[in-house]
Amino acid sequence: MNIVKLKNFAAVLMVSAAGVSPSIAQNAVGESPWGPEDELGRLNMITPQSRAEIMARASADQVYDLSVDYFVGMPSWQAAGDPRYQIWMTHTPQGTLVDDPMGVGKEMNSHVGYTGSAISMYTHTGTHIDAFNHFGIGGEIFNGFSAEEHLGDRGWKKTGAETIPPIVARGVLIDVAAAKGVSMLPEAYRITRADIERALRKQETTLRQGDVVLIRTGRMQVYEDAQAYMTNPPGLGLDAARFLVEDSGAMILGADNLSFEAFPSEVEDNYIPLHTYLLAQMGVPIMELVYLEDLASDGVYEFAFVGGSLKLRGADASPMRPIAFPLQAER
Repeated sequence: MNIVKLKNFAAVLMVSAAGVSPSIAQNAVGESPWGPEDELGRLNMITPQSRAEIMARASADQVYDLSVDYFVGMPSWQAAGDPRYQIWMTHTPQGTLVDDPMGVGKEMNSHVGYTGSAISMYTHTGTHIDAFNHFGIGGEIFNGFSAEEHLGDRGWKKTGAETIPPIVARGVLIDVAAAKGVSMLPEAYRITRADIERALRKQETTLRQGDVVLIRTGRMQVYEDAQAYMTNPPGLGLDAARFLVEDSGAMILGADNLSFEAFPSEVEDNYIPLHTYLLAQMGVPIMELVYLEDLASDGVYEFAFVGGSLKLRGADASPMRPIAFPLQAER
């Protein structure tokens, strides 16, 4: 990893210290410091050495599942008309007995019960990671790949979800809700840099280059109620994201909500500025619907993060089943 290049890259995308520019980073996508053909962005920070170092400290005495359940009626993004999660049975023991789809006869079907099912959903449903092609600027995505040249009828030829490697890294929980003395942040609350810094001080947690940083808003407590979960969620603000990425060196940002960022937009000419800033400009993947309640309840703020996503070729996101292993003390 070339830190000098990375810092120069971040500097190019800096906005005015006086506030958020209405035209952040000249509305241009970011150029990867890892070369013109790079499709991984900050995921290049994962190395054999970094994986070995974090797993050497991982304790398997307690394992935390950071994913959510999938079920009919679960929270999902509907504002743009995307499909809800659905599951249906393709085979049941009783139906197989009647239909005999395998041609093995009633006696065999009475002896061997057969169950099968199928699912359909938007790729941004449940715990998932966004690929860089999810949002772009001016017809391009991260590292200058264009829709005109690299988007076909079967998805993107660059930065598709299949390019996301297994993620093994230091994970950090930032419990903003707890730091503000509430169980859940208010509707549409925009998390600031000051909120992040306050939470880190309270937790006595220090961020490091290459971290997977996960933000707790508390919204996951109403996950079973889709309407309550989806209505005006709190989310990250742009200054907080810049602090985590440019000042602290985060590799991935994630949260326990679905929108990740707060709305309405802070930027006049961009309705979703954090997604474009992170994905299209900085090469930082986003994780959403990450289950953080158990980590927060146990006060586990640093852990080994291990997660793999489905290798959906050309897709703009992929479901994940991440887990967290608490860390043993450094020797």
